[in-house]
Amino acid sequence: MQMETLDERAEKVTRYLDGHHIPYSLYTHPEGKTIEEAKRWWKDDGSVHCKNIFLRNHKGNRHYLVCFHCDHDLAIHDLEHRLKEALVQRGQPAPGKLSFASPERMMRYLGLEPGSVSPFGLINDEAHHVHLFLDETLREATSLSFHPNDCRGTVVITREAFDDYLQVVGNTYEYLPLY
Repeated sequence: MQMETLDERAEKVTRYLDGHHIPYSLYTHPEGKTIEEAKRWWKDDGSVHCKNIFLRNHKGNRHYLVCFHCDHDLAIHDLEHRLKEALVQRGQPAPGKLSFASPERMMRYLGLEPGSVSPFGLINDEAHHVHLFLDETLREATSLSFHPNDCRGTVVITREAFDDYLQVVGNTYEYLPLY
């Protein structure tokens, strides 16, 4: 199997992690834009492979990145309810009806294209506009894996190092039960 060369988005992720002394490992593989495609290439490395979806509220003025275990699916209506509870509990406005954000919004806020969404896109969100929701089960994982903003690679990172990354990147985030 010929190894793929990652693009500048992935290089930006590795430079960012290296620059902040956040340990990780990276391997490349053929393109995997969907979970089903990516599963063919993922190594059995003990990490929890994550699914990531980028959503917007009905007004289009709030955007949310949601990360959860790749073997789970989320019903959008149930997710709306859970996110509403979490936000209202903190005194923030409810998101209202949620929908998938367009590729244009994904590029604007995360600098990413569909199929390459990951929490590492927050590196490109200098205004810290996007709020990150993580399923609480991820908090129990020893290590997590995500695309490095390029669907031809996988970053494996300990959960503690990932939390360090979240502190450094500066976006708001929270763990909550998503299913």
